[in-house]
Amino acid sequence: MEQNTIDALRAGLDAAGVPYQEQEPLSAHTTFKIGGPAAFFIRPTREEELCKAVTLCKSLSVPCYILGNGSNILFGDKGWNGAVICLAGMKGEIQQEGDTLRAPAGMPLSMLCMAALQAGLTGLEFAYGIPGSVGGAVYMNAGAYGGEMKDHLLWVEYLAPTGEIVRLEQEQLSLSYRHSRFMEEGMQGSCIVRAAFGLQRGEKAAIQSEMDRILNQRRQKQPLEYPSAGSTFKRPQGAFAAQLIDKCGLKGFTVGGAQVSEKHAGFVINTGKATCADVLELTRQVRECVQEKTGYLLELEVRQLP
Repeated sequence: MEQNTIDALRAGLDAAGVPYQEQEPLSAHTTFKIGGPAAFFIRPTREEELCKAVTLCKSLSVPCYILGNGSNILFGDKGWNGAVICLAGMKGEIQQEGDTLRAPAGMPLSMLCMAALQAGLTGLEFAYGIPGSVGGAVYMNAGAYGGEMKDHLLWVEYLAPTGEIVRLEQEQLSLSYRHSRFMEEGMQGSCIVRAAFGLQRGEKAAIQSEMDRILNQRRQKQPLEYPSAGSTFKRPQGAFAAQLIDKCGLKGFTVGGAQVSEKHAGFVINTGKATCADVLELTRQVRECVQEKTGYLLELEVRQLP
């Protein structure tokens, strides 16, 4: 960014009373623990502040990235020469109307699952342990253990370029495997504000038991003890990425501080000092090897920003 843009953004945020930091290391805010500094790291606490921050960035043509819990994202080693707007500090509570739960986008997905449990509502057990926010999970239609967000999502409200909050019903969101309308041209950069989920009545004991079972499976099979961005590759049609990678003998394959997990080949982990360059080179070689030996071309699930 040019200095006059930096000055204008700083002045605008100060005038609006929106909390922010400059040159904040993104490695401190992602589950991968990788990433250089963001020119501006903005932390709105209320919807009004969020709207002001997004509108200001757009008016100044400042590149803007909306960050939730920091999972499923790989920032570059040089950082982000723009504004990262973090929703993790947004105040908001889950609201219940019958069998429907409404949750703010910045809320950790695990908190939504716990709220469903306390309300005796079943349907979100599959999502327990997914290390993301409600908004991030909706954005990519996150899924695990046979369930996806689209199975129970009713509607989403997002901040449009006009500054208005717009609601889209489930059928308007183009939801499919690891995809939503928000990933498509013209919608990228839209800021999800909240979402509503339609669930079913269930027995608390049964819901708790299923959540415990899924969490135990995650702990046994996934390298949760290491920083990662979750599943690194999308599931190719007719196969499983982890099985293909394992078949190619790539478990434990390492580039710098990045490694294909020896516990689960579908995860690339940060063994301590991995850089973005390490991860990109490792995934390039993994994709090349898998395609050469199996014919499958793996696609990254992790979003990568320069």
